[in-house]
Amino acid sequence: MAEPLEIAANAIMAVSIFLAGRNNIHSWWTGIAGCSLFAVLFYGSQLYADVALQLLFIATCIIGWRQWLRGDHGHSLHIRTTRPATLLKMALAGVFATAGYGLMLKHYTNAYAPFIDSAVLMFSVIAQVLLMGRRIENWPVWLLVNTVSVPLYASRGLYLTAALYAAYWINAIVAWRHWRRQREAGA
Repeated sequence: MAEPLEIAANAIMAVSIFLAGRNNIHSWWTGIAGCSLFAVLFYGSQLYADVALQLLFIATCIIGWRQWLRGDHGHSLHIRTTRPATLLKMALAGVFATAGYGLMLKHYTNAYAPFIDSAVLMFSVIAQVLLMGRRIENWPVWLLVNTVSVPLYASRGLYLTAALYAAYWINAIVAWRHWRRQREAGA
């Protein structure tokens, strides 16, 4: 049975993620609220990399909100693409950072699944950076993150969170298509 904290965190984040998929700026402030609740939830589940991720997300939500409003020389930012070389560099950085942070968690904490938890952290950071810049490639990275997150959260008994991350997986596919259509239309 899900606890009230898990229910509240997931409800608020579901709204935030849905709004992000719709390219809606209100995604950012709802993300701040949801990430704050998730930080508390993950701390209690000994998913420390996820706690760090939520704190980072709070900061990136503030930056992303501003970036979407005024990120293109004072005008709102449009949906863009990222160069393949940049994506490759980001992926390699994610792999190396996952290994390093995973080793640190393994040796210095009682973290559950330190390398998987670290992969969720590092690739979520990459996806979030792409989202902040309104880069369409954020959605396939979120697909990867959600694919790894579902079994991780289920293994800790966070079944509601795992189910919502499965729904986020579907949302990422729908959002990716929606963003492509908006980009083609010049949004």
